[in-house]
Amino acid sequence: MTARETPGEQVPVDPVEGAGKVAEPAPVRRRSSRGWAIDTSPLRNPGYRRLFWGVAATMLGQQMTLVAVPFQVYDLTGSSLLVGVTSIVALVPLVVFGLLGGAIADAMDRRRLMLVTGAGSAVTSALLAVQALLPGGGNIWLLWVLVAAVSGFTAVNQPTRSAVIPALVGTAGVPAANALAMTVRQVGVIAGPLLAGVLISLGDLFLAYTVDALGFLVAVLLLRGLPPLPPAGRTGPLRLGAAVRGVGEGFTFLRTQPVLLMTFVVDVIAMLFAWPQAVFPELSETRFEGSPNSLGWLFAGISIGALLMGLTSGWVSRVDRQGAVVLAAIVVWGLAIIGFGLASTLWLAVLFLALAGAGDMVSAVLRSSMLQTAAPDDMRGRMQGVFLVVVAGGPRLGDLRAGAMASAAGVSVAMVSGGVVVVVAMVVVALLVPSFLHFRASRSGS
Repeated sequence: MTARETPGEQVPVDPVEGAGKVAEPAPVRRRSSRGWAIDTSPLRNPGYRRLFWGVAATMLGQQMTLVAVPFQVYDLTGSSLLVGVTSIVALVPLVVFGLLGGAIADAMDRRRLMLVTGAGSAVTSALLAVQALLPGGGNIWLLWVLVAAVSGFTAVNQPTRSAVIPALVGTAGVPAANALAMTVRQVGVIAGPLLAGVLISLGDLFLAYTVDALGFLVAVLLLRGLPPLPPAGRTGPLRLGAAVRGVGEGFTFLRTQPVLLMTFVVDVIAMLFAWPQAVFPELSETRFEGSPNSLGWLFAGISIGALLMGLTSGWVSRVDRQGAVVLAAIVVWGLAIIGFGLASTLWLAVLFLALAGAGDMVSAVLRSSMLQTAAPDDMRGRMQGVFLVVVAGGPRLGDLRAGAMASAAGVSVAMVSGGVVVVVAMVVVALLVPSFLHFRASRSGS
């Protein structure tokens, strides 16, 4: 762990007079403080402040929509199968546009791309609110089209937002900036579903979707104040064929970078073998049947741990040996899932889930930081696009594995065996890919 490092403030650039250039972050200043509280120094940067509050404005509404959509589908159809189909409707554009959007973010001004996709998300969320007012409570086909559109806009916007962080706060400020953004997301993950549940119980899907649309509108207004953010200081005419080729170039680059490749591999392993969400309904109906609101507590467990870790993540921004700490954090995740699988009481299960969430938070912050600092600027959009696909797809594959194994051999076997695989796999990665184990933030490029 290095001495505490915080990014210097960026010299403001007038959006007109400074067009086509981004001010260089000031030199990093070292401090002696080693506090555990979350490092808020990136918020002194006016550009990052706009980005951060834009994320904060959208997270509550997005999480409300994630609850409102499956509820509306079930209300319209009475079919859990079609609720599952809705997840696939959202996943397909997320994968396609996550990869394509990353390439686009490496070929055009990222500020403009965030404004276009943010405005698209606002309009689409507003249309979701309008369709909720249709006779009969909405239309399933229109709902699916709008869900796919929102997912596509998000898949382009999110990698672009992540790709601009190093340009705003400098390399040294990236971990702290990521911790701030991921912490505010966890607040939305916890508060959004609770508020959505209240509105849904009152029969007000329209308002739930409207909150999402207003959040995107606020984010767009904030992002308008950013200076131009061209990748590597340059852009050219955007062509679809070039963007598609850019996706291939991104994967070719990734194959030559074992450290960056392993940031994806270790997360896929953790999610595929130890994502626990699929077993929550069974546990709430069996092992924890007598505990009040057991299902809600199980679903909240991981986010509670992630939020607490985010609020005490000051040390994470000072980690130098990021590769080693990522592996250790995922080992914590695996061990916690083993404990969860064996837990005989609800409070103990939630405690282990919170511990798993804390480990996952550390892993996510550092893996994202490694991608943002070790990849060249003209590849950052594509790397963040792959990151989005992995983060979105891994838990869905994990649900399939956990559900199938729990049905065949029981929840405890499914969770304990998965946790053991994760722990062993991290040891194997450390032995076979020493460049990942020994990766240091202080030696990474910008």
